[in-house]
Amino acid sequence: MDSFPFEPNDLLKIILEGDISLKSEIYRNTRLIESYWPADTTRSLHDWTLGQALREAAAEVPDRIALIEGIADTQKRRRWTYAELLEDAEKTAAALLSKFKPGERIAVWAPNVVEWVLIEFGCALAGMTLVTVNPAYKANELEYVLNQSRAAGLFLIEEYRGHDMMATANQIRDNVPNLREVIGVSRFADFIKSGIIQVFPEVKPKDHCIIMYTSGTTGFAKGVLFNHKGTVNACYFTAEGAGLEIGGVWVNPMPMFHIGGCGLATVGVIMQRGTQVLVPYFDPALLLQLFEEEKGTFSLLVPTMIEALLNHPDRKKFNLSTLKHFMSGASKVEASLVRRVASEMGIGVSIVFGQTEMHGVVSQTHREDSVEDQTETLGQSMPHCEIKVADPETGEILPIGVQGEFCYRSTYQTMDGYDNMPAETAKVITPDGWFHSGDIGTMDERGFLRITGRIKDMIIRGGENIYPAEIEQLLKSHPKVADATVIGVPDPVFGEQVAAVIIPQSEEDPPVPDELSEYCKTNLAGYKRPRQWYFVSEFPITATGKLQKYRLKEQILQEKLET
Repeated sequence: MDSFPFEPNDLLKIILEGDISLKSEIYRNTRLIESYWPADTTRSLHDWTLGQALREAAAEVPDRIALIEGIADTQKRRRWTYAELLEDAEKTAAALLSKFKPGERIAVWAPNVVEWVLIEFGCALAGMTLVTVNPAYKANELEYVLNQSRAAGLFLIEEYRGHDMMATANQIRDNVPNLREVIGVSRFADFIKSGIIQVFPEVKPKDHCIIMYTSGTTGFAKGVLFNHKGTVNACYFTAEGAGLEIGGVWVNPMPMFHIGGCGLATVGVIMQRGTQVLVPYFDPALLLQLFEEEKGTFSLLVPTMIEALLNHPDRKKFNLSTLKHFMSGASKVEASLVRRVASEMGIGVSIVFGQTEMHGVVSQTHREDSVEDQTETLGQSMPHCEIKVADPETGEILPIGVQGEFCYRSTYQTMDGYDNMPAETAKVITPDGWFHSGDIGTMDERGFLRITGRIKDMIIRGGENIYPAEIEQLLKSHPKVADATVIGVPDPVFGEQVAAVIIPQSEEDPPVPDELSEYCKTNLAGYKRPRQWYFVSEFPITATGKLQKYRLKEQILQEKLET
């Protein structure tokens, strides 16, 4: 649409139905004199584990539906009440304890299957740590994560998009000495029958519950250590703030290996006593079907997903009257998109921003914020989280509106560190508890954040974080490549696309894009593979020998590089 038929302040009348509290006076009236938001501690924290969160919900609403398998065939959808979900989670925990010890790590390498949720809460009850693994990973990526996390067990789906996952797991087993058990999801029903219900170990709120891998800037991924208390509270505040009402129905297509899936959706739903409809993969027609048939009220969708829903030719054939709110983020949410959602679907969008290292979300727009704030800012700080915009060199707080590095500090939200990487942890968390994000931006007098760049070279492609160093390291191992650098370039569909700039080993026998792409396809998850290839004889460097990636990016955008 070319115009928005409502004034921004009228959004409140359009998208709210009287069941949502407005933001507090602190968030509405605070006026800062420097780029520092002090932690809002007026909200109480839950000193809970994930298992306790599930038990509290099951005791309160035992007969309410907690989990639905969001497949197309209505007759085959499996459903769990809260009482049933707790029962199966306890059976899963008992079966885990028959094979593993409390404190061990259990990996899941699978797309969105309902067994994910059972394993997540089973691990929580058994005092074990869930390790999330992207199902798109190839053998070398899987091997790295399993070894780095020291996983003792691996649950996997036997086949995914033509990839024989079990064969790959068996292929690398000899190289993963800690791995004792590999269990296919098709055998999961038999697995949970194998345990004997017992007294479960004591699990404390600050114990580790999840290790989630975030791509590293120095070549390989780092395992972020989540604890129970951080996960419970971060997911609760985010879900509630974004508009998931008590008893709401969250239709969830976000991947379970991400914080959006196994964290915000799974734990956020439990905290709000809601229902999660777990969608196996994103398909706009399936999502629309599920919104209608399961009376969905809420969803977390990246902007490209929202666009796909709005543009689906059959959207108006579905009854979407129960929908109330979307949460979005991961890449820029355009004003036109927020306006289309409000005018064409009658619902609002809350924007979230954060990092895995902070248990997910650090700032969020409020549902009644103007369209301008929803689309031009990253919102205000989450409860109990301090944020400062600081000089990257000194850490000093900067004046309002001056660009600097986003730094965060929280009593519950900061990760416990990178697993088995104390040196890497020390690089980002200062002794006084400040996490240095590597993101550059500003804060206005109200505490609203705006991002302007990144200290790191991270590429965000369709909501996936991609770090060039890993891809560069692989490309440099190709016999026809003398040097390589990877850059993010603008893309109308994915936000950013991966571009590789290559210096050939030999001008007489240079590599061609197809063979380099195939080389990456064999060794990297598909979303990391460069889609644009450029060839140069040398890279632009500074007087001190540092690579000037920005100059290469300028040359790409000006179409001055050879493809």
